[in-house]
Amino acid sequence: MVQQREVDGYDLIGDVHGCGRSLVRLLEKLGYRAEDGVFLHPRRQVIFLGDLIDRGPNIRLAVSIAKRMVDAGEARIVMGNHEYNALAYCHQAPGDSQRDWLREHTPRNNRIIERTLEQFHAFPAEWEACLAWFMTLPLCLDLEGLRVVHACWDEPLVDAFLEHRPDARIDRAFLTESTLPGSFAHRVMDRLTRGTQMPLPSGVEMRSGDGFTRRSFRTHFWCRNPHTYGDVVFQPDNLPPALEDRPLSAAERERLAFYPESAPPLFVGHYWCQGVPALPRANIACLDYSAVKHGRLVAYRWEGEQRLDANRFVWVDVSKEGIRD
Repeated sequence: MVQQREVDGYDLIGDVHGCGRSLVRLLEKLGYRAEDGVFLHPRRQVIFLGDLIDRGPNIRLAVSIAKRMVDAGEARIVMGNHEYNALAYCHQAPGDSQRDWLREHTPRNNRIIERTLEQFHAFPAEWEACLAWFMTLPLCLDLEGLRVVHACWDEPLVDAFLEHRPDARIDRAFLTESTLPGSFAHRVMDRLTRGTQMPLPSGVEMRSGDGFTRRSFRTHFWCRNPHTYGDVVFQPDNLPPALEDRPLSAAERERLAFYPESAPPLFVGHYWCQGVPALPRANIACLDYSAVKHGRLVAYRWEGEQRLDANRFVWVDVSKEGIRD
């Protein structure tokens, strides 16, 4: 394990999704400089919020930058759902299983990882090294004064997970178990890397901005007493007509998590926000601003404050990345 050095603050960076050139520009804007292939800052350290891979045109560059920084002790990182998806997609299922892979190679799943596999196709050893590295990534970080998770900090579930795995890392057995719906490992991986998905009513579906047909929508976890779908929806795609005011049932409310106002500042990615970065609450920051959709690659410069400040967001426009539609 790399020894972590003393730092004055952290620069937390949201979902990169293969926008490697934009990551270089953001790091340089934050005052990091490359030395011997590693981006360094004399007094600060990066924390990546996961989802380095998929969708963008410079995935190998993005992974290489992050991995070099983490390996050198110049950055930390948590696992995103896309790193988790890659692990499950590329690991075979147990011999007694009815499937070949932990994550089925369906047309939908093939499409999600397609660009990553294309860009690593001529570099199979590099891809195997990436997969091995992904297995070492913690699911969450609980540091002095702040917390980090890709999608949702569900305190009872995080506590139960850390009781068994204090380093917040998984192994092959946990990965295999996590693909079994209803298992403890599945609940941990699903909640921490994907957040809460609220199923749409029977027969209702929506076409999302990423081109997929969805039968659920993403919800947040900072409304103390939600009453309607509109109180908890957290995604750029609008709900189908008339669903904003649909009352939440008791069972639906039970599905939701809640992160209290008194808890330490929490940084998440995952939710592909749009527009100018803003804080949903004084102790929560989402740093995913749809970089791969010609949005912004966003960082937050944390200096120890317990009430977050929107003036500490830093970002670069990714329109120069060269992303294909």
